[in-house]
Amino acid sequence: MVEKQEQIFITGVGVITCFGVGIDVLWDAMVEGKTGLHRIERFDPSGFTSQVAGELAEDAYKVRKIVPKSHRKATKVMCRDTELAVGAAADAVENAGLTTAATSDATPTLSPTRVGCHIGAGLISAEVNELGAALVTSQKEDGTFDLAHWGAEGMQNLTPLWLLKYLPNMLACHVTIVHDCQGPSNTITCCEASSGLSIAESRRVIERGDADACLSGGAEDRVNPLALYRQHCTGRLIETNGSGDMSALITPFAADTNGTVIGEGGGILIVESSTSCTTRGGTPWCTIDGVGCRQSFADSPLKADPRALASAIRKALVEANCDACSIDVIVPLGSGIQQLDDAEREGLQEIFGERLPEIPTITTIPFTGNCMAGNGAIAISVAAKSIKEQQVPARLGAKETTGIDASRCDATKMPVNKVLVLSPSEGGQCVAIILGRVQA
Repeated sequence: MVEKQEQIFITGVGVITCFGVGIDVLWDAMVEGKTGLHRIERFDPSGFTSQVAGELAEDAYKVRKIVPKSHRKATKVMCRDTELAVGAAADAVENAGLTTAATSDATPTLSPTRVGCHIGAGLISAEVNELGAALVTSQKEDGTFDLAHWGAEGMQNLTPLWLLKYLPNMLACHVTIVHDCQGPSNTITCCEASSGLSIAESRRVIERGDADACLSGGAEDRVNPLALYRQHCTGRLIETNGSGDMSALITPFAADTNGTVIGEGGGILIVESSTSCTTRGGTPWCTIDGVGCRQSFADSPLKADPRALASAIRKALVEANCDACSIDVIVPLGSGIQQLDDAEREGLQEIFGERLPEIPTITTIPFTGNCMAGNGAIAISVAAKSIKEQQVPARLGAKETTGIDASRCDATKMPVNKVLVLSPSEGGQCVAIILGRVQA
């Protein structure tokens, strides 16, 4: 039985963003201050007011090259979100130096029955061509849509395994099958908070003794006409046709900030007990010191509740047995959506007071776009890398910000011992996680 007092480590980091596969690829771009945002190429976005995304190049990642031969047929029923999760998991396993069923015929490093999996997922958007082929058969002679015909016959034109491609739990399903994770598994669908809540779940599972390690995080693809339309309807997106300086497009915490853009990506992290890590000779990136989860009472996807955010941070600080003065770096959502930015700033001010403008922040969305369920995993991975490198990467966005240190700047070397990652979500859930430097 694992004692609750035992430290929980992050021992591997796997990331996929618009820059490609790997935390080093993302980190190098952030240190150099290079954004990955550009005008959408996967489909014609000209009918939308927001035409920019953090889009991964089509030839940058192929899931069939990642999975073992025995699982390649299954890639036919993987949506893009699942492909991202499978790729990030493979990267995390390699990064942690683990052997699993997917990586070798040798005995797995950890017993499969002691490895869990918790992955955040979003509202997965179907491919338009798949739906279109079925919908077109349900048109009346005047061109209008016949719902009765769709229910009776149109749906029959979808492939038999269509639903298995778009269920949110398919991300964790395929990852657990590929790596033979037989421990506790779960899927969390809470928008931007999904990854953080998944990592919190993995931590609880390990603390109560039901696993020694978990693959944990989240992934989501928003570069899809249906996903883009949903975000357009919420009013969260900045209007842009893709021209101009992309590095200054999203301006978190600026007085005149006016929206965000979508992205695709996510991350899977290896969350592991210190006993397991030490026994196998692993190298931890950082500790998970505290987690706080709360629900906002905001009634709009454009809003968040500062009191809930402050409460989540306060709970994480208590679990981490530290005070606000111990936090060296903050990684907020920093979406560029003014109402959310204002709520984040207010919640942080409640905890950090006058010190808030003195604490460096790391903002990832100006580099990658908002990857929703995958966004928290990206933020936590960057935070872990910041601790490992003892460095804060460059920031993009506005030249000036109010009440918080989030304006444009170059990368900075500095002592980084504790990092707060804060993730409010479109659905009102919020999670705060404190990562710590591993003490020698």
